[in-house]
Amino acid sequence: MTQDNIIDMLICAVPSAVVCARLYYCIFRWDIYGDNPISILYVWEGGLAIYGGVIGAVAAVIIFTKVTKIKTSAMLDIGGLGLLIGQCIGRWGNFINREAHGGLSEGFLRMGLTDASGNTVYVHPTFLYESLWNLLGFLILHFYSRRRKYDGQMFVMYLGWYGLGRVFIEGLRTDSLYVGGTNLRVSQLVAGLCVVFAVVFLFYNKVFREHDPADLYVNRSELTEDTDASGQETEAQAENDPESVPETEETEETEETEETEETEEAQRADLEEPEPQEEQ
Repeated sequence: MTQDNIIDMLICAVPSAVVCARLYYCIFRWDIYGDNPISILYVWEGGLAIYGGVIGAVAAVIIFTKVTKIKTSAMLDIGGLGLLIGQCIGRWGNFINREAHGGLSEGFLRMGLTDASGNTVYVHPTFLYESLWNLLGFLILHFYSRRRKYDGQMFVMYLGWYGLGRVFIEGLRTDSLYVGGTNLRVSQLVAGLCVVFAVVFLFYNKVFREHDPADLYVNRSELTEDTDASGQETEAQAENDPESVPETEETEETEETEETEETEEAQRADLEEPEPQEEQ
């Protein structure tokens, strides 16, 4: 991957992620936006969902890599680590906005919220839980990425790691999105499905498939570059090295030189030979 590959990908993925994050939130809060759909555009009033952002980003990456002929799973591996960094930092926006917190808590990490009348309540700082979970996940996946066996492995591990944490953290929040009129939290459902998918996918590739590290996109790209460089170097040497002239050409030139020399010697011999004298 080059720096330009990543920047071009972000130009496509970031707008798609923001739009899908908004639509994802509005779909599951249609009771609020249904009567006034134009309010979907009022993003300054809040309402974004990270899973919607991930879906939008992945869709954009798939399209981008198909157009640019870059391996999709390799690009997603980079994106998974980037998402963990972004989510780790982004969760502190919840702290600044006094939102996305949990219920009442007396734990040592509790967060105090004071209202306009001066009353203070202490709640679970779920933003902090998730931020620390994402930071730990990034460190683990970053160091493990050097031992990855196939493209796409790191992104699937990201889905599993983040989903596992979100299943438990989402249960503490008081502002969750719900499926219809049920008590089923959307993010818990999606996170649980991601965990199941990650476990099955990783287990299958570990037990039932063999992966050659040489097939990794980064290794194949390096091999191609080395091959091209070697070919160019050999061609340049052939052009600059006089000894690299093909044998057939050298033989032909030698034969022509020998024939020319023989002809010149014969001519000189004819000139030097005295003419025979007539008998008196």
